[in-house]
Amino acid sequence: MDLSQILNPPSGLTLTEIILISFILGMMHGATPDEHTWPITFSYAIGKYSTKSGMKAGFLFSAGFTLQRMLLTTLGFIGLAAFYQRYNLDGPIYIVVGIVMAIAGSYILKGKYIHLPVDLLFRGGKHHSEQTERLPMHESQLKDVPLKMTVVHGLIAGFGFGAYATIITFVLAPQVPSVLYAPLPGLFFGLGTMSMQIIFGAMFASIARIRKLDEDEVKYIGRSTAGRTLYYGGMTFSVVGLIILLLPTIDSIAIPTGNPIPNLDAINIGFLLAVGVVGGIGVISIIRSMREVERVKRRDALASPHSQAG
Repeated sequence: MDLSQILNPPSGLTLTEIILISFILGMMHGATPDEHTWPITFSYAIGKYSTKSGMKAGFLFSAGFTLQRMLLTTLGFIGLAAFYQRYNLDGPIYIVVGIVMAIAGSYILKGKYIHLPVDLLFRGGKHHSEQTERLPMHESQLKDVPLKMTVVHGLIAGFGFGAYATIITFVLAPQVPSVLYAPLPGLFFGLGTMSMQIIFGAMFASIARIRKLDEDEVKYIGRSTAGRTLYYGGMTFSVVGLIILLLPTIDSIAIPTGNPIPNLDAINIGFLLAVGVVGGIGVISIIRSMREVERVKRRDALASPHSQAG
């Protein structure tokens, strides 16, 4: 079975072939920069200092996503998914996903950024008091990352509709023997996505351990990065969603790349959101958090009795 058959499945497939293609498509979906998966998985996974917890973030998100995909392929089998062909839901979904991201981010940050200008993320402004900066990292006011929210995110993000969803909903699902089997393409697509999101979740969580830092410092970097990425990424999603609602034609603008694989075949709003939130906001947040840790360590070193004695 070659790539063209996977991306353009023929008719007359057996149930085993449908399940296999669905799983492969899910793996491709999870491995490519998708705005409905990468920013959310990155944000939650980076907030956990252990690889195991990062994998858990990928698993929980994909669990919610998989449930929605099972519903979607069932609707595709019985012919009730046609509204996706009639209406563009990207705008509303981006807005809802963005709101939930921002809520989770503000929870982690304890609302500290709600009253501050957005440019504090990118400039050297302080997001907490001088007294807080002198505290050890384990006394930071940052909340732990609420992993259970990833299931909610997965359920919401699953309503996003792209090339992969089109294949499993309108090509594969109608070919299963009966409605009892209709959830299977969605299930195995979700499991394929889950396998890749668990791997990426572990990778994202490991990013916070690239420096020789102690556990409290890694926790601080992870949580602050997660909070900022979710909060500012959520605002970005909501703004983009509002723009699409007002100017729907923007969502159709794309620069072809010549790559036949969906999510890599064009540079569009979805691609820019995925790369922008993870590569832009996420990476900048990591760098800033590391600098904060290093600044506190230098200040503590200068204030220590040993340094004063020297």
